Amino acid sequence: MKRTGVAFGVAVMMIAATALAGAGQPEEYGMTAQKYEAAVSNLMIGLNSENQGLRESAACMLGELKADKAVIPLMSILRSDANESSRVIAALALCRIGDGRGVFAVRRAVTFDPSESVQKKCAWFYEQYVHSGSFEFSYAVQGGMEEVAVR
Repeated sequence: MKRTGVAFGVAVMMIAATALAGAGQPEEYGMTAQKYEAAVSNLMIGLNSENQGLRESAACMLGELKADKAVIPLMSILRSDANESSRVIAALALCRIGDGRGVFAVRRAVTFDPSESVQKKCAWFYEQYVHSGSFEFSYAVQGGMEEVAVR
């Protein structure tokens, strides 16, 4: 079962990589609309996988493609996935897509995500991709360097 999931993941990523000449809408990178739709469809399948690595890779690529179809599933991952890394990648993808619903979800995660680490990364992505100047970042030294987002 595990081997089948990995093989499926590799196949999805190969199809997506073949279809992708870069990130963005199809016209920006010489992709036909048909190739773009095929890549997004395959990545959406990967987003629903039980394999965490495949799910996170698909989320990252959907963000690179700015795939509006992925906003709701990515918001679901951001809100309820048990893995911090999956929530962080979903936040990054949502900020790259730039849809208002997803951006709002990332902004809310800055305050309400149970993990302080995820909160900081959401703030950083929001600052970098959505609205510069929304957060200030300072460094507090307590036995080491720690990044702190100031709201």
